[in-house]
Amino acid sequence: MNQNNLTAWVDLVSPSHPFFFNALLEDLPNLDVKTTVREKTETVDLAETVGFDYEIVGRDFDNTLLRKIGIPLRTAQLALKAPSADVSLSSRNAMCILASKVRGIPSIHFTDNDITAHVDGLRLEEWYNRFEAQATHNVVPAAFEIEELTKWGADREQIHTYDGYKEDIYVANFEPDESFTEKLPFNEYVVIRPEALDAAYVSAERSIVPELLEEFVSEGTNVVYLPRGRGDEQYAVDYSENKVFVPDQALNGLQLAWFSNGVMTGSGTMAREAACMEIPAVSFFPSSLLSVDQAMERNEMIFHSRSANDIIDHLHSFNSADISPDRTRSKEVSKSITRLLDKLI
Repeated sequence: MNQNNLTAWVDLVSPSHPFFFNALLEDLPNLDVKTTVREKTETVDLAETVGFDYEIVGRDFDNTLLRKIGIPLRTAQLALKAPSADVSLSSRNAMCILASKVRGIPSIHFTDNDITAHVDGLRLEEWYNRFEAQATHNVVPAAFEIEELTKWGADREQIHTYDGYKEDIYVANFEPDESFTEKLPFNEYVVIRPEALDAAYVSAERSIVPELLEEFVSEGTNVVYLPRGRGDEQYAVDYSENKVFVPDQALNGLQLAWFSNGVMTGSGTMAREAACMEIPAVSFFPSSLLSVDQAMERNEMIFHSRSANDIIDHLHSFNSADISPDRTRSKEVSKSITRLLDKLI
């Protein structure tokens, strides 16, 4: 296929998206790329870090009610401001899909999230899933439950699967920076990212992060702690940064994982990133796991628990000297997805 003179509109709405789409586009060098970014946690900073030339359109909100209003508001903003393009690329992003339809742009959508469809009573989430299913093409991991798209109207022939995980795509293109740990107050550490307790699909009422921090500090393990900024930054206030380091600006999560002795997160992305690198990975997600996370758990790529003691025991089962990050499998997955995307475009 000749990609010359084709324009792709890429919409980045979450912190993992800059790395994901940067990796995809590196293998499709002849596309002209136009990028929009939503203000959400570190997304804008990371888009700049990896080199996207972007326009900021819309924002996320901490308030749950405002967040519900923010989704249709940003969809309307995109419909008005989206660049002219031959195709749109997005991930877990009904806003881009709907705006693409309004603008008459074919859409290629990547997702691995089949959890919100199981949550009762969330009309907004139901509509979000329904709109995601309307993409021209949906690209999903083989472990994904296809029915979570087809039941909302997706054409089975327009759903494309691949062996692996979406994190493999950008892990494959990742290059370790040996000077990275100079940004930290220590060289040996573990990473902790808390749960999104205010998310509608999370059932837990309290975080286990305070227990994890207390136990790791008491045993002398250094922690890089990445709060979400919704009150969970308070968990670290009783510790010095020489034991619990809270970055004051966005750090490259892949570099952070690569040089760590383990990654623990209350959601999924960072655990999957570490697992794809063959770094000890723990999920303490409070609700039912995504199908991709269940597959990783079955394959012993991720350890899942809500017990701080069990998590710490699991990490103790690894000798730091024997942890050897590797991207070989991810590179093979990435090649297969690039061939698929090239065909779809």
